[in-house]
Amino acid sequence: MNVLFFLKPKLSVAYIYDTNTVRQGLEKMKHYGYTAIPVIDREGRYVGTVTEGDFLWKLTEENAWETHAQERLNVRDIMQRSHNPPVNVNASLEDLLQQAMNQNFVPVVDDLGSFIGIVTRRDIMQYYYRMIHSMADGAAEPPRPPVFQQQN
Repeated sequence: MNVLFFLKPKLSVAYIYDTNTVRQGLEKMKHYGYTAIPVIDREGRYVGTVTEGDFLWKLTEENAWETHAQERLNVRDIMQRSHNPPVNVNASLEDLLQQAMNQNFVPVVDDLGSFIGIVTRRDIMQYYYRMIHSMADGAAEPPRPPVFQQQN
């Protein structure tokens, strides 16, 4: 099985650039209701993930509660590099599952480190749930993995 079967492609995933201001990052997270969001550089390479906590700690440190202060800080200034390590598109399903145990989504990169999308823990869990139930029901084949369907 291939990581690509579970991939939500970059075009359907919200992300922010490391050069975005803190205000822009907060606005995007609020708009989508996310608690964490992937961060890429202008060349499209995955840089890391920023969380609500990262924003909160930096705003507290800088006393940057005003909008103008938030516009002086960039997302790259607040990132904790340890959040959500990515997997390579050629990673095994076992590696993907191992990563997903520790994070809500797993960023996926190509061989050049370019961000190509995410795999959500929910999609992996749904696949394994269906697989367990199909085996219990005596199905000859395991269920197919989810296939991304773009919503209009």
